[in-house]
Amino acid sequence: MASADRKRIWGWWFFDWASQPYNTLLLTFIFGPYFAEIARGYYMAEGLDADAAAAAAQSYWGTALAIASVLIAILAPFLGAIADGTGRRLVWVWVFSAFYVVGSYALWYVAPGGENLLFAAAFFGLGFIGMEFATIFTNALMPSLGDHEDLGAVSGSGFAFGYLGGLIALLLMLALFSENSATGKTLIGIDPLFGLDPESREGTRAVGPFTAIWYVVFMIPFFLWVKEPKVERRPLNLGLAFASLKDLVSGLRYRRSLSAYLLSSLFYRDALNALYGFGGVYASGVLGWEITQIGAFGVMGAVTATLASWIGGKADRRFGPKPVIAFCILVLMLVCTIIVGMTREQIWGVPLDPASGASDDIFFLCGALIGAAGGALQAASRTLMVRHTTPEQATEAFGLFALSGKVASFMSPALIALVTAISGSQRIGISPLIGMFAIGLGLLMLVRARGEME
Repeated sequence: MASADRKRIWGWWFFDWASQPYNTLLLTFIFGPYFAEIARGYYMAEGLDADAAAAAAQSYWGTALAIASVLIAILAPFLGAIADGTGRRLVWVWVFSAFYVVGSYALWYVAPGGENLLFAAAFFGLGFIGMEFATIFTNALMPSLGDHEDLGAVSGSGFAFGYLGGLIALLLMLALFSENSATGKTLIGIDPLFGLDPESREGTRAVGPFTAIWYVVFMIPFFLWVKEPKVERRPLNLGLAFASLKDLVSGLRYRRSLSAYLLSSLFYRDALNALYGFGGVYASGVLGWEITQIGAFGVMGAVTATLASWIGGKADRRFGPKPVIAFCILVLMLVCTIIVGMTREQIWGVPLDPASGASDDIFFLCGALIGAAGGALQAASRTLMVRHTTPEQATEAFGLFALSGKVASFMSPALIALVTAISGSQRIGISPLIGMFAIGLGLLMLVRARGEME
């Protein structure tokens, strides 16, 4: 491989490294649980008991994620069509990087008390939209990075590199900034750096600026080394772009493998996103974990995700992405079944000693499996999508891929919010994900292993 090609791949990998903290730090392990904590306190101050307040907090978080996901689902295919129509993709990465940075930085202002829950949800959603759209346009560059047979390893290594970045960012936050609400100390027993006030949770709130600065710094290699593929630059023609999108969508009825794959990923990827989004919230509300404890749980998940993404990339190159995806879905269904049936006192009727910490150990194991299966699943999914498109239509195709993910990402948080509200139980509220994974696995059986490659 030429030096310029290798540098371009490394630059593309750096997007995963730069953007992963939005998922690791904000969505799952630091800000998500912090939001649940302050929302739970707010609802308890309004007169709800502890269980009802925890359920209300989870329902609010689910609604916020659902709204952001709907916006992504609506806009992604159209933006993809515009980008492919003009032959320009990197400019959109710049635009949505700004959303990412502004949205994440603003989370610094989410102080305890719960009076600014709407502010928190709005700016988290802004950054989340920026992260998702920037991902669509960087994924669209993937077909130009190498031969189809090598892209599984490229994708897996990219996800592994990204998870490694997320792991390092999480360790830095836990060790130096995020405080335990009871002791005011970080995971290594020190006060938060820079004189941040534990009483007002400034150490934990620093996760917003930290995530924004991390992204700005580590996107530099991406913008220096990744260039647009050499294609004809065309002026913006909305009519032509939307006509191309219409042709692509209408042609799905003749592309059965792609249609089945988009439907399959609609269910299983969104169930996975919901599992990421609610894992820390579940641990906080059901098991009563502190932010630092949830962070340690995240470290384990990030370690297994890093290793599994790299191993999964090798398995993808040898066996193809479809078997890797199927295996990972089965693992995630098992994890969800365990989570739904577990409390501190029992797991599916089998008694547990609350003092032994057995429920904590089981959930740590679940976190390791979520990280491993989720990392390999996402990497293989990206490869299988490449097998169903061409470099010329890659952004449109990945826009549809994002649509297929975000429709269910709307459905999954909405279903969790609904079932949680009806049952009054965070634990039961997770149960819809089992069915979502099962439907995704069934539809995957209709997908051709080599996609539409000749």
